[in-house]
Amino acid sequence: MDLVVRAGDGAVRGSAVNNSYVFKGIPYAAPLDGPRRFRAPEPSEPWDGVRDASAFSASVPQLAMAPGVPSPWNPGDGTDCLTQNVWTPDLDGGLPVLVWIHGGVYMAGTSDSPAFDGARLASTGVVVVTVNYRVGYEGFGWVQDAPANRGILDQLAALRWVRENIAAFGGDPGNVTISGESSGATSVAALVAGSAGQGLFRRGIAQSVGSLFCHEDEARKIGELITGPLGVPATAEALGSVPSEAIHAAQMAAMAQLSANRADWTNSTPYAVVLDGEVLSDLPWEALRSGSARGVDLISGFNADEAKLFTADIPAAVADPAAMAQGLRLAPSVVDEYRAGYPGMDDAELYTVMLSDQVFRMPSLWCAEGHAAGGGRSFLYEFTWPSPARDGVLGACHSLDVPFTFGVAESDVTAPLFGGVVPPDFEELSGELRKAWVSFAATGDPGWPAYAADRRTRIWNVPPTVVADPVKPSREIWRHRFPV
Repeated sequence: MDLVVRAGDGAVRGSAVNNSYVFKGIPYAAPLDGPRRFRAPEPSEPWDGVRDASAFSASVPQLAMAPGVPSPWNPGDGTDCLTQNVWTPDLDGGLPVLVWIHGGVYMAGTSDSPAFDGARLASTGVVVVTVNYRVGYEGFGWVQDAPANRGILDQLAALRWVRENIAAFGGDPGNVTISGESSGATSVAALVAGSAGQGLFRRGIAQSVGSLFCHEDEARKIGELITGPLGVPATAEALGSVPSEAIHAAQMAAMAQLSANRADWTNSTPYAVVLDGEVLSDLPWEALRSGSARGVDLISGFNADEAKLFTADIPAAVADPAAMAQGLRLAPSVVDEYRAGYPGMDDAELYTVMLSDQVFRMPSLWCAEGHAAGGGRSFLYEFTWPSPARDGVLGACHSLDVPFTFGVAESDVTAPLFGGVVPPDFEELSGELRKAWVSFAATGDPGWPAYAADRRTRIWNVPPTVVADPVKPSREIWRHRFPV
């Protein structure tokens, strides 16, 4: 079979893999050359003949996420990196479409990670699309003469490409679900709450929505922390003359300042979705509660022990709940409320729960509550299956759900989370979760009750169950941030 598809700017030739067909590195916007690195995405450039789509494009500029972890981008890599990849089981199928937006704290990430291989997910009856978008200063830093949230504008450009072209790959442009984890889930929440009226998608799945939102004044101040030492004005033209690696290196010093003075800033990371009045005007849960996305179905959820990925190696003497409360700008009495709500937990455990709540658990819960209150079909889940790595110290930590979503048991993501051994119940739980996600993408029904007054929630473990109000103590403690 000649796997040539004509769509958008020209013809592409894909390849067959694992009962599906894959087309990699298809541009949806112009290359990121010079000042274009810091401007709104521009249309992609047509090509003649048939473009080889058997290999991924370059990743967007970024640094390594952690010491010892190689970056997917290196200086000198190609600039034609605003691309996406398509896996489809049937080029003539009219199938539901699932668009994946990767995480990475808006500082890193790429669609070509082996963890996001869409072949297995696609084989269950859905067209899978994974997207590159700008991260770091190119995507989310403050620029005087360019729009905010350029990384989100990239995602919108990719979704417009999907609407116009996905039928050629067997997808139904009228049945698109956007999905993502961590900052990818934050993007989903922002798109659903702020851009639902554009008709680019019908449903959303937000896995661990992050508290990554800020106002324009704060974005500008953080931008000055980064660009000030570089000695250039924060314009697209001036920044476009500075090598990406220099800008990304400068952001690390700013991140250290944010972390050292946590209570002075909305976030402890340099980049967030800016409440700019264009992409998003209000916090997603507030916009959802006002009915901003009433016609969009939404799944949101969190992992039970989100912050253990970051706190597992903190000495117990440093994990002080009172200090955490101060850093989160909570009243000192909140520590006593946590002790009462979670009896038997020691200080280190309470410290982790408090951070988990602020960073991921409460934003995800509020999205479910806000959407339900605004009249939308809303579903909530909690992923509680614990990591077997390191004698269980990680619990159901942040990002643990990603391998189960794609059915990829061995990758750079799973190695530290599974301890190098595929768990015996991986296939069972992954199969159940993928079945739910595909069912939701196809019909809007994930297989458990919608979120309502009884707060019924899917618990992802073996076997999956449904319980009411599983994080009630935290929900009540944080109610002042989300009054009912």
